[in-house]
Amino acid sequence: MEILGATLRVCVDDIEAAIPFYERLANGPALRFERGGVQVAAVGCFLLMSGPATELEVLRRVAATIAVKDVEEAHRVLTELGADIVAGPVPTPAGRNLIARHPDGAVYEYVDRHHP
Repeated sequence: MEILGATLRVCVDDIEAAIPFYERLANGPALRFERGGVQVAAVGCFLLMSGPATELEVLRRVAATIAVKDVEEAHRVLTELGADIVAGPVPTPAGRNLIARHPDGAVYEYVDRHHP
């Protein structure tokens, strides 16, 4: 499995106030979208999220988003290593993702940019 990078997940109360700070910090513009009632902004290695408390409570359980070359391969390797696949793989607007709980209890999202 090839890991391409990781994104730090940051829950914020006011995404509009947070975006300028992270754009300056990461020296680049935010890519904004909405998913399941949550406002999201990808800025460099940061994924800012703001929305209803119940949604953010679930999102906070995921430690980071890990970009991989192929989610199907990640699924196979994670399963072989004893990880619990909590959700996925499922298609997303940008590719596919899955959520896995590692044997140590840490939960991560794995994503690829594969288009079927």
